[in-house]
Amino acid sequence: MNAPLDRAGLARSDLAGLDLDAEILRLKRERNAVLLAHYYQEGEVQELADFVGDSLQLAQAAKRTNADVILFAGVHFMAETAKILNPDKIVLVPDMAAGCSLADGCPAERFRAWRARHPGGFAISYINCSAAVKAESDLICTSSNAEKMVQSVPANVPILFAPDKNLGKYLIKKTGRDMILWPGSCIVHETFSLRRLLELKVRHPGAKIIAHPECEEAVLAEADFIGSTAALLRYAETDAAEAYIVATESGILHQMQKVAPHKQLIAAPPEEESCSCNECPFMRLNTPEKVYLALRDLEPRLDLDPVLRERARAPLERMLELSA
Repeated sequence: MNAPLDRAGLARSDLAGLDLDAEILRLKRERNAVLLAHYYQEGEVQELADFVGDSLQLAQAAKRTNADVILFAGVHFMAETAKILNPDKIVLVPDMAAGCSLADGCPAERFRAWRARHPGGFAISYINCSAAVKAESDLICTSSNAEKMVQSVPANVPILFAPDKNLGKYLIKKTGRDMILWPGSCIVHETFSLRRLLELKVRHPGAKIIAHPECEEAVLAEADFIGSTAALLRYAETDAAEAYIVATESGILHQMQKVAPHKQLIAAPPEEESCSCNECPFMRLNTPEKVYLALRDLEPRLDLDPVLRERARAPLERMLELSA
């Protein structure tokens, strides 16, 4: 019988000596499994994945997969999205504790009450929310398609936007649409220090600042380019500059270095020099050891109430249709 996994992240004693990469590849074949990984995963996990992407790309990949098993190396709401779109498939998560501050800060019961205070409002929820909140929403968006989703709503219909206030403020400026915003933010993107960012710019005057729209307004005001994770990756690859200060979770630097190996990539600094606050602590809970164990044991397995799942599917499917 297998010993229990230490959820603090320690490898189990029975993994000693295993070629994890080879074992993961073997198990993926045997299970007919696909490993989907977000850009914010550690580089080793990204290299093991069959597909690496941002939230929109991963939702699209989950919808079109023919695999019997989906192993989602990301955070909990991403795996929920995969299960919503693939109710008959097994969906695994390397570590069920991999949550999200945005999702945690927007409980479904509070979101429902918030909606009730604004009758007639059309609720667009950022994909960084729970399945229960998705079920209470009219439309889902990602940072890649948020502007398009907002513009799809008739001009005379008031919009409620949750749970990221920084993305919401950015969209108000981009689209000119007034929206009522849920007061949430990402623990990673809100920690970037404007003071230290400007200090870094002085030391690297030729570097462009590129930022995710979840960053606070003061940081976005200094950015040469603002975009989703995938858009930041494309920009670093195709833009003519030779150096970039990257204001998003530092896991993206792994892919950026692969597509632009000759360029200098500098992670934007948090306020506290001693912390790794530009790394998402939830994303980093997933490790190669946990990927292997999830495939071996087909656990931890994510399941959703069928009624909730179907209610959450409609706004997700609508997003995917509008994004096609």
